[in-house]
Amino acid sequence: IGETTDVVSKEMYSFEDRGGDSLTLRPEFTAGIARAYLTNGWQQFAPVKVATHGPLFRYERPQKGRYRQFHQLDAEIIGAAEPQADVELLVMADQLLKELGIADGVTLMLNTLGDGASREAWRTALVEYFRAVKDQLSEDSQERLEKNPLRILDSKDPRDKVFVGDAPKIDDFLSAEAQDFFGKVTSGLDAAGVEWTRAPSLVRGLDYYRHTAFEFVTDRLGAQGTVLGGGRYDGLMESLGGAPTPAVGWAAGIERLAMLVADAGTAKEDSLTAILVVEDDAALAHAQRAIAALRQNGIDAEMIATGSPRKRFDKGVKLGARVLVSFVMRDGVPVANLRAADPTEEYHAVERVIQSL
Repeated sequence: IGETTDVVSKEMYSFEDRGGDSLTLRPEFTAGIARAYLTNGWQQFAPVKVATHGPLFRYERPQKGRYRQFHQLDAEIIGAAEPQADVELLVMADQLLKELGIADGVTLMLNTLGDGASREAWRTALVEYFRAVKDQLSEDSQERLEKNPLRILDSKDPRDKVFVGDAPKIDDFLSAEAQDFFGKVTSGLDAAGVEWTRAPSLVRGLDYYRHTAFEFVTDRLGAQGTVLGGGRYDGLMESLGGAPTPAVGWAAGIERLAMLVADAGTAKEDSLTAILVVEDDAALAHAQRAIAALRQNGIDAEMIATGSPRKRFDKGVKLGARVLVSFVMRDGVPVANLRAADPTEEYHAVERVIQSL
């Protein structure tokens, strides 16, 4: 993912294991997915759409929404050069946020980095512009000037922000093809009803990024405002030794999504399907057979069989399961009584399992 990125230069968890091998905990998904694409013969299936999730690790100062072990959702389309692929992923991300109930207050910031030629011309102009004020830039940006000048544009250091506003803009260097590509992305988003805001300073510093760059941002997470971000990385496969391969993807921080969901109060806890209440201890064995059978049939269930038998039923009612099953003895035979406010298919599924015992 580039030697000049903060991830690689500052935040990698690299160490020797007991056998002397050098190991690095994965800091992100995209580069690993790209290597898998090249080494496992996925080219024959292009375009490939993949999604994954799991833990990642970065050595940095923990703060709200930023942890040393964190988790991400990741979605990629590899082998599709059309702007429609960018639109598809952006619409998917927008729908994800809406389905989670956290889209309000989250803004899609969108920019283009142009094609290879456009980007290189822009990069040259940026180097010339920032070189004239190099001594006034932050130490990090002075270093980036030679290695990764686009990164200066998203610097948070006040010393750099003074100059970013008047820096050359990508729009002045876009080729006709690059303008057309970005136009098709924005028109596709408009057609799909996805709101977006142009962000000329939004960049991806690495040379393998092309065209679309985007972030969904919010002010509800403090300094860590990016909820989901990504872009088109048409040059990555080639930099890993493969054939030129267009690709686009995004990643979302699960912890940040969870914080927004909690803040919005949109999380809905599904109630249990069945609560089994043992009102007579003599019926316990029958209830144990029943809960095992329910779980084996994919029905979630819990059992109340401790405490005062007279209070178990009331306790079961308070738990709010969709189906309540009480076990009693009648003429020396264990009997299961089913109750539900609305006998839905779930009720009948529980009934069938218990009747089969």
